[in-house]
This record gives sequence, structure tokens and C-alpha cells, in this order.
Amino acid sequence: MTTATTVDVVLPCLDEAEALPWVLGRIPPGWRAIVVDNGSRDGSARIAEDLGALVVREPVRGFGAACHAGLRAASADIVCFCDCDASLDPGLLVPFVREVVAGEADLVLGRRRPTARGAWPAHARAGNVALSRLLRRRTGLRLHDLGPLRAARREALLALALTDRRSGYPLQMVVRASDAGWRVREHDVPYLPRAGASKVTGTWRGTWHAVQDMRRVLAEGAAVEGAVR
Repeated sequence: MTTATTVDVVLPCLDEAEALPWVLGRIPPGWRAIVVDNGSRDGSARIAEDLGALVVREPVRGFGAACHAGLRAASADIVCFCDCDASLDPGLLVPFVREVVAGEADLVLGRRRPTARGAWPAHARAGNVALSRLLRRRTGLRLHDLGPLRAARREALLALALTDRRSGYPLQMVVRASDAGWRVREHDVPYLPRAGASKVTGTWRGTWHAVQDMRRVLAEGAAVEGAVR
């Protein structure tokens, strides 16, 4: 990685006061953390600011809304994404960025590998497996996870013109990247028990809504592909 390369890490945040010190303490030196506050009521924004992060406030609720607000606020050559709940170490993004900078990949994803029982609920894993199979059928990409840990070039990400503002955002990124001919790679990363309660995959209902959002993204992609043909 050249010293001229700049990196921003987008961290969508909703009531993550407990996890923020751990997460921000693991941002690699020289990289900038962009914490996107999505309506927290526990002082997350103030904590992030006190710890040196750039805080962006996104009033529209939704994982995609927060991620995209962070992408739009970024100015670095490379933009990374990471959950803000201490389930993933942002330091793991260093080799991801190296691959992108070296021109070996256009989008690098982390395949979550639970390190402890309960770190990734069974219903969430099942939903992820089903969606990975649908994604493979749609794009041909042999991915195993649609995890939030990822890295790509900022300008290329913006050019994908992502529109989903809910749980389908990570999937839409992969689908549109595949349609654009991007080289997509996946690497195993340790997945830790998150701090606090999950807003999405911690419940059957949250997982069901996330799966429906992602199914909608796949359906839209298939319709566009059929129209082109």
C-alpha cells in the first residue's frame, strides 16, 4: 500500500455507546473513522466525536441509509465498511485494502466465522446461506457471506448508484458490482459476540425483514437483467 493512499472506514451506528471505544481503538493508524449516527439515544455521537471520529448524522432510519450517508461523506481513495457493534475488528481491513490498491480485486468482503457460540444466531446464519445461494444463481459469484466488512474504491462505489436504504444495501452493492464486471473476493474473518442487542439479526422478525429486503434487491436485479436481454 502506498503512503499516498487514503482510507475512510464507514461505521453505521445506532445506540452503540458500549462498543464504540473498542471499535474506534482498532481503526488502523492514518485511517479515518466516519461514524454515521442513525438516531442514537445513548450518546453514541458524542462518544464518537470525543474519540476523534468524524460524525455524520443520518435521520432516515435504515442500514443502507447510514452506509450511503457515510459513503457520500467520505473523501478517501478507498472506502471500507464495518459494523459498529464490536463483532468485527476494523483492523482486519488492512489486507483487504492492500488487495484493492494492488489491483488484485475491486471489492473485498469478509466471510464471518463465529468465534463463540451465540455470536451469530442460527436463524441469521440460515438466512445468510439462503441468500448466498440466490446470489450465486443470479450472478455466478461463489460467495458464502454477505457480511458488512468490505473495501472498495470510493469513486467506483459511487458509480454503482446504490438505491437501497434498508437491509438490502450490502447485497445490492455486490449485485451491481458483479453486473459491472468487478472482481469480487472473499476472505474469512473472526466474528465476535456483539456488544449490546442486535437491531436486525438478533430476532427472527429482524432477520425476516432483512431477508425480504434482500430478496427484493435480487428480484429487481433479475428484472433489469431480463429487460436487457
